[in-house]
Amino acid sequence: MTHFVEQYGLIIVFVVVALESAGAPLPGETALVAASILASQGSYSIVSVIAVGAAAAIIGDNGGYWAGRLLGRRFLQRYAIVRRFSAKVLPRAERFFERHGGKAIFLARWTSGLRVAGAWIAGFAHMEWWRFFFWNATGGIFWAATVSLVAYYFGRAAADAIGRYGLIVGGALVALALLAWIAFHFWRRRVIEDEA
Repeated sequence: MTHFVEQYGLIIVFVVVALESAGAPLPGETALVAASILASQGSYSIVSVIAVGAAAAIIGDNGGYWAGRLLGRRFLQRYAIVRRFSAKVLPRAERFFERHGGKAIFLARWTSGLRVAGAWIAGFAHMEWWRFFFWNATGGIFWAATVSLVAYYFGRAAADAIGRYGLIVGGALVALALLAWIAFHFWRRRVIEDEA
């Protein structure tokens, strides 16, 4: 099993992150975290994990963008319930993406729901592709780097803490670090909601 994970793990991470970014509800960030923890244990190079995560995020988001752009309003007009919803939401989304599209695409990488739907929404709203691509690539690179590096160092620190202080104290330190990470996510989400 270890050989399989070491040989095919980064391919699996690429596929899962790309599909999540394209709009499939898959655990892309979890896969990236798992690969980063394995990198902290010597299974992969952390640079490879970051490169794979960033490439998958960029490619997947572009797939979602073009699917949303090409399917566009015709797709949204096909069903009555979606038609009524899109008639209300799409004009606001277009105005929002005109003013804040770059920031939204960049920050969507760090929010699970928007990470799955952001590219589609940008495509439906006909955000200019070059603008989308710039902010998508920037967000994908920064997201892959931050998530991977946090998991890499957190994974290494967790193993060191358990080895040095024992399982209970190490577990308590890991739990405290995890609570700090969750608090940071909630704080960042509130800041993003207040700006929107």
